[in-house]
Amino acid sequence: MIYTVTFNPALDYVIKVKDFQTGMVNRVHQESIFYGGKGINVSVVLKALGLDSVALGFTAGFTGEAIEKGVEAMGIQSDFIRLPEGMSRINVKMKSQNETEINGLGPNISKEAIDQLFEKLSALSGDDILILAGSIPTTLPEDIYEQIMAYLEEKKIRIIVDATKDLLLNVLKYHPFLIKPNNHELGEMFGVELKTKEDIIHYAGELQKKGAENVLISMAGDGAILVTKEGAVHQIGVPKGVVVNSVGAGDSMVAGFTAGVLTTGDYEKALKLGTACGSATAFSEGLASKEKIDELLLSL
Repeated sequence: MIYTVTFNPALDYVIKVKDFQTGMVNRVHQESIFYGGKGINVSVVLKALGLDSVALGFTAGFTGEAIEKGVEAMGIQSDFIRLPEGMSRINVKMKSQNETEINGLGPNISKEAIDQLFEKLSALSGDDILILAGSIPTTLPEDIYEQIMAYLEEKKIRIIVDATKDLLLNVLKYHPFLIKPNNHELGEMFGVELKTKEDIIHYAGELQKKGAENVLISMAGDGAILVTKEGAVHQIGVPKGVVVNSVGAGDSMVAGFTAGVLTTGDYEKALKLGTACGSATAFSEGLASKEKIDELLLSL
């Protein structure tokens, strides 16, 4: 089974405002609500691809209830830990002359709640995949990713980590199955500017020396590069299309790659499916649909 962890899920309130003006009353001309969080996004796209997963994390208040019901309505199995106080976040994502995000805080996550999460994780086995994605709320220990991976280390679970800089660097000693920084994040990790494909491949290899098995580098409009644990290098471009949504594209790529590895065992095919999923989300108002993924697969 695939398990995704979303520490701080949210209701994403996506609005469009024509010519937004500060200090004025602005009227929304289009609005949508999505059940957000990087792990949840991965579960949604996995479901579109026909793969089941279990969404883990923490919810609270009436917004948490809405998230749980929304995830369930999409056919995704969840096992969230309900917190007794506070409320899950509402994130406002406004599209006008540019994109603006206002993200909520989220509830306090107690030591008892963290223990409950570890108890759920203890049921995982070596046949499972665990996907850890996103930032860490301020009420959780900064090293929670490391704690989880250390806790599960003997089980030999394939763990995928999609996080930034120090969060990512600190877990490499636990040999994650896959990490997915973008090219800018990769450069920041080593304090260098990556100018060529060879630069990217070299520093992806440096992450492998630190412990990562497979390294997937996303490069926005320039596609992606995958360096496998066997040392193979695969590069792919992106299909043609108009980018209308930047939210969840990276999560969709993780979902597609995971699905590709599980269904084909072929890393090159997994990279292709991951790219199609990421692009399908970027070219859509919401997360990728199966129809859009299939359409883009034909052009890769």
